[in-house]
Parts: sequence; C-alpha cells; structure tokens
Amino acid sequence: MPPALEGALIGLGIGAFLVLGEFMMLNKAVNERAKKFNRKAEFDVTERGRMATILRFGLTLPPAFALAFWWIWG
Repeated sequence: MPPALEGALIGLGIGAFLVLGEFMMLNKAVNERAKKFNRKAEFDVTERGRMATILRFGLTLPPAFALAFWWIWG
C-alpha cells in the first residue's frame, strides 16, 4: 500500500474517533444540563463552536497524515 494512502487512512480513523468521541461527550453534557434545568436538550453557542473546531481538525488530519507518511516513508 502506498505510504500516502496508508497515512490518509490512519488519519481518517483518528479523526473519526476524535470527532465521534467529542460529539458523545458534548451530547452527554447537553442531556445532563437539559435534565437539570428541565428543558429541551440543545447545543449552545460554545458547544457548537467546539464541535465545529474538532470537525475541522478531524478533516485536516487525513491530508496531514498522508503528507507526513509520504515525506517520511515515501
């Protein structure tokens, strides 16, 4: 397998894990806060910003890992 493809796949896996983990943690906090205040569960501005940031980071990981793997082993 070409090193760049291998790096991209590894980066995709790590990025997906980080995005999914962050979403699950934020979702848990939102649900607990909604239960505490007896309101509908919804993300606030800060949590949307955190999710957008981790999503952008997760999307940059595959190209970054592909470039790094190509540069080191290619």
